[in-house]
Amino acid sequence: MTFAPVADGACVEETTADLLAAGIGDGLPVVPPTASRWEAMLDGVGDPDAVLAAVPPLFGELTARVAAGCCVLAGCRPGVLPVVLAAARAATEPEFNLLGVQTTTGTPAVGLVVHGPVADAIGLSSSTGLLGPGPHANGPVGRALALTLAVVGGVMPGVTTMATTAQPARYGCCLAEAPSSPYPGLAVRRGLEGDAVTVLSIGGTAEVLPRDDLDAPDDLLEPLADALAAPGRAAGVPGRLAASEQTLVLPPEVAARLARSFPSIGALQETLYTRGGERLGAPVAADPEAVVPVVAGGPGIKILHLPGWMGGSRRCTSCL
Repeated sequence: MTFAPVADGACVEETTADLLAAGIGDGLPVVPPTASRWEAMLDGVGDPDAVLAAVPPLFGELTARVAAGCCVLAGCRPGVLPVVLAAARAATEPEFNLLGVQTTTGTPAVGLVVHGPVADAIGLSSSTGLLGPGPHANGPVGRALALTLAVVGGVMPGVTTMATTAQPARYGCCLAEAPSSPYPGLAVRRGLEGDAVTVLSIGGTAEVLPRDDLDAPDDLLEPLADALAAPGRAAGVPGRLAASEQTLVLPPEVAARLARSFPSIGALQETLYTRGGERLGAPVAADPEAVVPVVAGGPGIKILHLPGWMGGSRRCTSCL
């Protein structure tokens, strides 16, 4: 699917309705993609029509031009396009299995984690309320990625995507990693430095609390292990988690507590993978590295569990 700039002064309601009639949009109001807004989003791009990837399910051609248009629709400010393009390219890597994520009857959404100084430069938050409403750019950037993958990939509910219920994160899901952490960031774990993005498939969200708010390691590890096992219990067949990843968004103070007992991220992952598997009686993820701690969030001890898609998807990271 493609679309073109609209006239200056175009009405939001009419633009939204016209685009939805053409199969473009997510049902929310869009910013009219005027030529001036589109060009501002493309500022600095050498060849906006170069084909960067093929996006399933219909394998449309990803270009900077169409992604820039989606950034405008989503309400983004200029400067976010490199992040959205890098994330869209990462999502087309074979191990991410975007075809499955986009077409399944299940609930997976594409989550985006941004690493490095670029997060602050484009107004992303790694702190309080980072996945909810706020003055930060997390919502528009996450929406821009979702729109890009849908528009280019030809995603149409009931036609090419068959999610029985879907979930709110399909409107967009974006966060920045905390700039200071006891553990290496997702990109650094892959041997990458500087500005980068990671895409991951998430099946939903769940809150996890330390037991009695105590400092003993088990007061954190036991609830986390229970959380990792829970999607397998709900799946009917516990072994369905064996091809998935599971993400844990650890607020900084929780990460600091865990790091006192597990200074190595690998040791923490191995422990959580083992304990979760003992509870479930089956693997809670594809391997220990598929238990993915991400340090982000504001003050407090509330952990966010993002269960992965059981159909099989591994996170992918790309530099800007």
